[in-house]
Amino acid sequence: MTKILRILFFALISTSLSYAQKPQKPNSSDIYEAIKKLNFLGSVLYVAAHPDDENTRLISYYANGIKARTAYLSLTRGDGGQNLIGPEIRELLGVIRTQELLAARRIDGGEQLFTRANDFGYSKHPDETFAIWNKEAVLSDVVLAIRRFQPDIIINRFDHRSQGRTHGHHTGSALLSLEAFELANQASVYPKQLDSLTTWQPKRLLFNTSWWFYGSQEKFDEADKSNLIGIETGTYYPSKGLSNPEIAALSRSQHKSQGFGNTGSRGSAMEYLELIKGTMPNPPYNLFDGIDTTWNRLKGGAAIGTLLKQVEAQYDFKNPAASIPQLVAAYKAIQALENSTWKTVKLKEIKAVIAACAGLFLEVVAETNQVTSNQTVVLSLEAINRSKAPITLESYTNANGIEKTINSALVNNKKLQITDSLLTPDANKSPITTPYWLTQKGTLGMYKVPNSKLIGKPETPSVFQVTFQVTIAGTTIPFTKPIVYKTNDPVKGEVYKPFEIIPEAAVKIAEKVIIFDTENSKQIPVIVKAGRANISGNVHIEVPEGWLVSPKNAVVTIQNKGAEETILFSITPPKNNSEGYIKPAITIQENIYTNELIEIDYNHIPFQTVLLPSESKVVRLNISKKGKNIAYIAGAGDMVPESLQQIGYQVTILEPDAITAKNLQNFDAVVLGIRAYNTVETLKFKQAILFDFVKNGGNMIVQYNTSHELVTNKLAPFPLQLSRNRVTNEAAAVTFVAPHHPVLNEPNKITQADFENWTQERGLYFPDSWGSQFTPILSMQDKGETPKLGSLLVAKYGKGYYVYTGLSFFREFPAGVSGAYRLFANMLSLGN
Repeated sequence: MTKILRILFFALISTSLSYAQKPQKPNSSDIYEAIKKLNFLGSVLYVAAHPDDENTRLISYYANGIKARTAYLSLTRGDGGQNLIGPEIRELLGVIRTQELLAARRIDGGEQLFTRANDFGYSKHPDETFAIWNKEAVLSDVVLAIRRFQPDIIINRFDHRSQGRTHGHHTGSALLSLEAFELANQASVYPKQLDSLTTWQPKRLLFNTSWWFYGSQEKFDEADKSNLIGIETGTYYPSKGLSNPEIAALSRSQHKSQGFGNTGSRGSAMEYLELIKGTMPNPPYNLFDGIDTTWNRLKGGAAIGTLLKQVEAQYDFKNPAASIPQLVAAYKAIQALENSTWKTVKLKEIKAVIAACAGLFLEVVAETNQVTSNQTVVLSLEAINRSKAPITLESYTNANGIEKTINSALVNNKKLQITDSLLTPDANKSPITTPYWLTQKGTLGMYKVPNSKLIGKPETPSVFQVTFQVTIAGTTIPFTKPIVYKTNDPVKGEVYKPFEIIPEAAVKIAEKVIIFDTENSKQIPVIVKAGRANISGNVHIEVPEGWLVSPKNAVVTIQNKGAEETILFSITPPKNNSEGYIKPAITIQENIYTNELIEIDYNHIPFQTVLLPSESKVVRLNISKKGKNIAYIAGAGDMVPESLQQIGYQVTILEPDAITAKNLQNFDAVVLGIRAYNTVETLKFKQAILFDFVKNGGNMIVQYNTSHELVTNKLAPFPLQLSRNRVTNEAAAVTFVAPHHPVLNEPNKITQADFENWTQERGLYFPDSWGSQFTPILSMQDKGETPKLGSLLVAKYGKGYYVYTGLSFFREFPAGVSGAYRLFANMLSLGN
């Protein structure tokens, strides 16, 4: 009987920042700061909706200045935003932004938490947000985060009283935090969580207000702040050589997919908090007033506090190892405490401090970064003690759970190298590497996480680890290390990658949307990638009813691991309009693989491997077009050029410096990518050339930009003012306010059917003011709002046409929305 391996639905592992980056090697000052943190038992949870919503100045201040355990709970992973660094959107963008958050926390000292909420895009009211998110499920995740993290203080980024005045996700995050503040301490609420956790009541809930909520810095400066708590966060940390705002800027700059590079500042930096729940602290700036943040808060902890204060007072910056005996004594005392969250946290912290004081380096490196099931992998274990402290490696438990006795003294600065191996489990048990929240299909607003223990975690914990049993100062301490892979890059030097389990084969079709504008067949390449050496199997494509494929099956044999083989299939569409999905698969013996292996590789985040179902949308589309040669000026990044090529246009990516009158003579139209006027500085010097191109008979189409940080205020040859107007309901009714305009009639007759099946939104950042030369084409609105006319504006200028559109073609094209292609073809055909 055929065994179908739907690999995406196994219990999976994802890469982790700590598993894929170079290991931290703290210096003497870092160790001292970590010792001080050992003596503070207070916690802060910052709550907001998306990656980038967090206030890194406050997170850094409480993590580094106050030494509190500090975390950011981002309700979503930012899946619904735009990507300034590459083509990834939706789920893949969520993977990138998850890693950017982890990179930020690694800099500012915080921890990172999530819920299962999927960022489905902008919403205008929390009621809409909760309807799509499933409020009850997300609320349970917020309560879970509070019970798991046990914060003394919760700080909301957004105001729970702002319903309908800002992003529904933003207000929704504050409302959920407000509700969870009380519910987390009630045993009758989500009782299953209490099988492994306890109820918890935070002391205070605050709202982190700022000038943004007042409309401008001037208005905030003039506002009455008598009910606000001022926190000075401009602290300078001599041990780091950085101010708190400088650390915060480095942290925020990790949000590179959003273009949030930030310049650090020095000097005073005030943050303001409004008390929402709990009692006002005295003095107000001490949020931990009334909270015991010493070891006295734990039964039997007083002696530990005394001991660690001595370690702090007697710390020798030239010889951190001198603190090891007292630290080990404190470690033993913490082990003897009753089980609690603080016990778990402080054991982890003190083990790291002990290892740092000893210069103890433990690492497990695999010979390759990717393996499949039932494969033996050679591992290299390294252990070295770079201090004079007496340390012995007693034994280690390898990745297959086998304990091996070593009983070897780790002599100062003499490396101990051990060779071992890992036999990966068989295919039914092998955990395939991919983000856990993508293992099963969720809904528009929620990710499905079948393993409740993973809910809220940034990544799935590493499955393959080695535990070293190390005796230090007479006490045996376990140190667990994940398997990693590292290599030397001739440019970057030492490069770490995660150790990953992949399927023995993956299949993909490179084009995710394939448009058939005639009834002619197309050759569709299917790419098979081998996860191991010497695979052989049969490849086929599943096609929708009415479509034909030839051949039915093809044999593929690949000798080398990592090699790819391309097989061509001929797909024939039906005569009439039709759409559906084609799905490739490869059968190897009795196993069927239907997923593609996606690799995400950017310098600022760890190498990521994602497995997703391999499928491509095919569309038989009756579409007419005029003009042929298109110049595309890229902005923040989108798939529009590839999409236009799908319907027969010849598209040339035109670099900004190549925008000359002579070069433009070769094109029928010029299209500017999304946010081009936000991201391409050179464009401010090219406007006259582009406008002359239009004046002389060309066609210029400008896709959406934001009003913030435009490189020029003259976007068009006529007055045009951008706004934040948007229509977030992708099914919002569309009215043709200029039904006889050529853009709705030539060469394709646009009807209401062309606005069906749009995804995420109608459009965004529409102009709200324009010159009389423009003709508004469409009217649309979200529920309860006035009609918005700025989604598509067309103006005749000289012999040509200038078009500005906020319609989200950059989302509709990758989703294969037929009407979006037909409308864009009409826009390109103007004047031709």
